[in-house]
Amino acid sequence: MNIVMEINKKTLIVKLKGELDHHNSETTRNKIDRYFVEKGLDNIILDLTEITFMDSSGIGLIMGRYKNTVSKKGKLIVVNNNSYIDRILKMSGILKIIELYPTLDDAITKL
Repeated sequence: MNIVMEINKKTLIVKLKGELDHHNSETTRNKIDRYFVEKGLDNIILDLTEITFMDSSGIGLIMGRYKNTVSKKGKLIVVNNNSYIDRILKMSGILKIIELYPTLDDAITKL
């Protein structure tokens, strides 16, 4: 799992690449949370366009970051244009509460 994080105003942009599963979700979650809190941010954009595999722990990671942002009156937005990941997100029901955009630029303009 490769993680790249950057800040755009009060938003943490997290670009994930590779497999998001039970082997690395805890480490990934801890890195995101630590950076989010240390920098005093309100929003998170999770870019999943380069995720090749995701299991239920990936859904848990998304939901946990959603709770963190909502508690700060912020937003969590997911970026994805991968049909495999899109299917997982739809089946989980997560898209009922989290916004999804096909590109990072689209997500940034919606905040």
